[in-house]
Amino acid sequence: MKAAVIYGEKDVRIEDVEAAAVTEGKVKVEVAWTGICGSDLHAYHHGLGVAYEEHPISKRKVPLVLGHEFAGTVTEIGQGVTNVSVGDKVAIEPVLYCGECEYCRKGDYNLCEVSNVGFLGLSDDGGFAEYAVADAKYFHRLPENMSLEEGALVEPTAVAFHAIRNSGLKAGESAAIFGAGPIGLLLLLCAKAAGAAETFVIDLSQERLDKAKELGATHTINPAEEDAVEKIMAITGKGVEVAFEAAGAQPTVTSALAALKKKGTLQVVAGFSKEVSIDTNAMLFKEAAIKFSLAYAHDFPPVIKSIAEGKLDVKQVITRQIKLDDLVQNGLELLTEDKSQAKILVSPR
Repeated sequence: MKAAVIYGEKDVRIEDVEAAAVTEGKVKVEVAWTGICGSDLHAYHHGLGVAYEEHPISKRKVPLVLGHEFAGTVTEIGQGVTNVSVGDKVAIEPVLYCGECEYCRKGDYNLCEVSNVGFLGLSDDGGFAEYAVADAKYFHRLPENMSLEEGALVEPTAVAFHAIRNSGLKAGESAAIFGAGPIGLLLLLCAKAAGAAETFVIDLSQERLDKAKELGATHTINPAEEDAVEKIMAITGKGVEVAFEAAGAQPTVTSALAALKKKGTLQVVAGFSKEVSIDTNAMLFKEAAIKFSLAYAHDFPPVIKSIAEGKLDVKQVITRQIKLDDLVQNGLELLTEDKSQAKILVSPR
């Protein structure tokens, strides 16, 4: 089968590989669409880091089939599989977990002690391929009225959904989202669905801000042109209840904390390439809270339900659909250069 295999930094090859066998407890899916994630971009530009060593659960290391935001149709199931059937449309939850450690037993499998944050497509073969095979527990059936394009967006939407729930954002409250990449845009959609009365989206890219406005942001702010904190304070009077950090940079952390009202919450969603500092006294005098959100756990079912019922119109974040053969040039490279792109979906067919 055709697949996009990552060997290392700036080394992703479209080549023929053999699909894994469908053994007991496994499911094979014909992949329809796979989204390009910021993690894929990081892997492409900087390599996979720990994936150069064998993962404790998958027993795999690079080269691997890239891609973890994918959906498709079940073509084969192994003995003992009962949660999906051949012909089902499914979305794949790619977080690898053991199911037996303390955190897995508590239901926090995104914090699995054995896996140490492993994913299909980053620590095992993923979805940039014609077919994918994985344990049945990672597959979620999609309703008939839900498209496979929407199915490929369940994974990144679950990241945003998990962060919104973790933040404690309540209906009628205000939210500021720092960073208008795909996750920032999905945070906006989820915040609106949660009942946020006023939303601010902050980004240096005017193209991304235009997209946020299109998706219903109450206010958009370009910090290169105006002071984001001053504008938020001028409009709200006291600041926002919740600020989401979806950019992963010192300036956005500083601004997000400053934009909070007293008793407000900073919800960190992005990963960071280096340490950041905070003004602890300023946070002390606000009694502000700082929370962190890692991937998702038990969030796929409610996200699928919300999309199917029309409460989350995630198709709005799709800006381009390309063929697998064009993944590198028209996907990984394009996303680096063209800030007007949000979510690019890739089809192997």
